[in-house]
Amino acid sequence: MTLPPKLVGAIADEVAKTLVSRLPNMFPRSRRKPQKRIEKKVENAIFLDTSAIIDGRIFDVIGLELLTGVVVITESILMELKHLADSQDMVKRERGRKGLEKLEKMKKARKIKVTVMPDSEYAANGKAGEVDERLIRITKAHKGRFITCDYNLEKKASIENVIAVNMNALANSLKVSAVPGEALHIKILHQGKDPLQGVGYLDDGTMIVVEAGSQHIGRMTDVVVSRVIQTATGRILFAKEI
Repeated sequence: MTLPPKLVGAIADEVAKTLVSRLPNMFPRSRRKPQKRIEKKVENAIFLDTSAIIDGRIFDVIGLELLTGVVVITESILMELKHLADSQDMVKRERGRKGLEKLEKMKKARKIKVTVMPDSEYAANGKAGEVDERLIRITKAHKGRFITCDYNLEKKASIENVIAVNMNALANSLKVSAVPGEALHIKILHQGKDPLQGVGYLDDGTMIVVEAGSQHIGRMTDVVVSRVIQTATGRILFAKEI
């Protein structure tokens, strides 16, 4: 007995509907657990703040290949540099642009790995916090260290048990150590606070004040160190002509 085509089609439709309705039970759906966001850690992370970038000396240190690991620039630091580069103030604009240029040059040189890292989640209480606050939090989270020229930021990081390297302190520690009685051969460049004084500098920038040295301005002179004074900005040598 041959069934009419319309009846065959109707039966096929009913069978298909039945199978579809049973499929969820035949093949139970796997419940996927929501994946937690895994934050990538960076080893030996070196974070740079805005002051260190616009200061520029850190790029010379990196160029000597004395540092290893990864240099991290946070998004908020990068944005701060961009704001400086777009500033109406000529000095700020120049500093911001030079900072961005040095970062780009460092990245292209490939002497050290450079990465940009988001830091919005490190804002205080989920709100947009200060750039320095975020830098301290993200550095601490990655067990890294950051480089700065900001004395107050360095001290604040110390309170938070975060390693901060101040470029000014590093530069002072690398200056030539001179002691009273040591002879030096320097060029007197200009007059001191006292009209009779002459002022010269060592190769590392250390100031030397020479008693009665104004008469030798523009000339090389042999002097002997008489005393050394330590100030907040570095050492000042006082000397007498030999």
